[in-house]
Amino acid sequence: MSDRRIKSFEEFWPFYIGEHRVPICRGLHYVGTSMATSLAVFAVATGRLWLIPVAAVLGYGPAWVGHFFIENNKPASFKYPLWSFRADYRMLRYALTGKMAGEVTRLYGSPAPRRDAPLLVP
Repeated sequence: MSDRRIKSFEEFWPFYIGEHRVPICRGLHYVGTSMATSLAVFAVATGRLWLIPVAAVLGYGPAWVGHFFIENNKPASFKYPLWSFRADYRMLRYALTGKMAGEVTRLYGSPAPRRDAPLLVP
């Protein structure tokens, strides 16, 4: 990505998917997002709010492992934290409804595109 600032979530989404090309990395995100959400809901429901930071670690830990050791890139959350949070849930929803591989294919031509695969949909 260039130094140009992304101005909308719909513009951000293809970039976000481009940073999650490897299915294992996406899987780590699904695990992290699911664990973090479950623990956060539990924390609020039981009044154990001290668990909220633990939920954040559970959510970001697996995702960042995926970025640093599998994708070899920096998490999009470093530059676009709110859109990344929203995109994590969209990606999980697509995975749970069987649409994620199709979305990656729509944008990059394959469910596991190479790093240099061009964006197909502007």
